[in-house]
Amino acid sequence: MTDSTSASPPLTYRDAGVEIDAGDALVERIKPAAKRTMRPEVLAGIGGFGALFEISKKFRDPVLVSGTDGVGTKLKLAFQWNRHDTVGQDLVAMSVNDILVQGAEPLFFLDYFACGRLDVNTAATVVEGIARGCELAGCALIGGETAEMPGMYPEGEYDLAGFAVGAVEKSAIIDGKSIRPGDVVLGLASSGAHSNGYSLIRKILERARPDLAMDIGGVPLADAVIAPTRIYAKSLLALMQAMPVKGMAHITGGGLTENIPRVLADNLTAIIDRNNWPLPPLFQWLQKEGQVADAEMHRVFNCGIGMVVIVAEANAGAARQLLAAAGETVHHIGRIEARGEGQAQTIVI
Repeated sequence: MTDSTSASPPLTYRDAGVEIDAGDALVERIKPAAKRTMRPEVLAGIGGFGALFEISKKFRDPVLVSGTDGVGTKLKLAFQWNRHDTVGQDLVAMSVNDILVQGAEPLFFLDYFACGRLDVNTAATVVEGIARGCELAGCALIGGETAEMPGMYPEGEYDLAGFAVGAVEKSAIIDGKSIRPGDVVLGLASSGAHSNGYSLIRKILERARPDLAMDIGGVPLADAVIAPTRIYAKSLLALMQAMPVKGMAHITGGGLTENIPRVLADNLTAIIDRNNWPLPPLFQWLQKEGQVADAEMHRVFNCGIGMVVIVAEANAGAARQLLAAAGETVHHIGRIEARGEGQAQTIVI
């Protein structure tokens, strides 16, 4: 009897679809990008089994705040349009903006990149965007995971997840408990749809079949749709240093009507005046082409407001000036009132 396996060649990981050399090449490609994000507290970063980060002595009683998120179906457009340079910033923004609303200074970030077959150039482009987002947020990119899993993803596609950790003084945690009737609701302009509502956006694009080069507010439609999420870290940290901030809401999935209530006590409501800021051209186009009702727009999209900040009326003017000086476009979008029986916690009028 002969051994049927004796004539078979030995198998390697490459035969199974995993390119170890490509993974090593990616690590070398991304090291300079990660290095640009380093902070003094980083003791060991990219390349080890775990990254080491020392809590700065400037914190007397620090509380760690963590967040994780992805980019959602916006990735489908990145695949279709071969636009991989912005989704990394989206990834950072979604987690960093979330931890900011509790008063946390972003400290470090980790990413997870998964694909069926590793394309080093594509992956490096994505990670460059992640590093750019970390620079904008002031946090260090200290590690991550690149997973090559043959058969798990279609050719040319990948998935992303991000993890941010920040710190805030225990006495300075922003939890919305000090919000009172009469407080002012400020809205910081978004850079576009950010990373939410893209299943609906893609449906509208499928229906409209537009020329992606058509002008939308001075830029091609494709650029407006894929524009990376704005990161508000540096301007909001400066604001929190300058004055009391009562509450903040990152306007993500759920739009204006479902995110603002997350920072309000049950007896309060936010009255948002839709006439107090212009609806950006991208959202005008989406609403028209998709025949989307106003209520659905406010529940799905940020409609031009990426972050909400609630301050005392006496501080509203100074807050607007400081945020504008930091590069934000700020609108006085509403006010806090006592909530009536059966009243929604956010009302857009």
